[in-house]
Amino acid sequence: MTALLCLCTCPDADTAHRIADGLVEERLAACVQILPDATSVYRWQGKVERTSETLLSIKTTRDRLDALTARVVELHPYELPEVVAVEITGGLPAYLDWIARETAPGDHA
Repeated sequence: MTALLCLCTCPDADTAHRIADGLVEERLAACVQILPDATSVYRWQGKVERTSETLLSIKTTRDRLDALTARVVELHPYELPEVVAVEITGGLPAYLDWIARETAPGDHA
């Protein structure tokens, strides 16, 4: 199992909460931290933009990344939402195991 940290910016807190809730409820993420007041500076359609955003820090697994990405695209209002995944190369083994358990598809009743 390969644990991943995914980053995704949202235009506001309401969108961030809706996406975070959906990802955790659907077991696409074990945990999503919502970090307010991020400022993004980027080039879009030939212009440099500066935007206030809310950052999601999403813990998932490589096996769930494609489904997570597809779900973010469905839920996100941006034309091109940010989904960047970084492999977690170390950490508390029990926490990494928890990520795997919480994102495992199947019956969890």
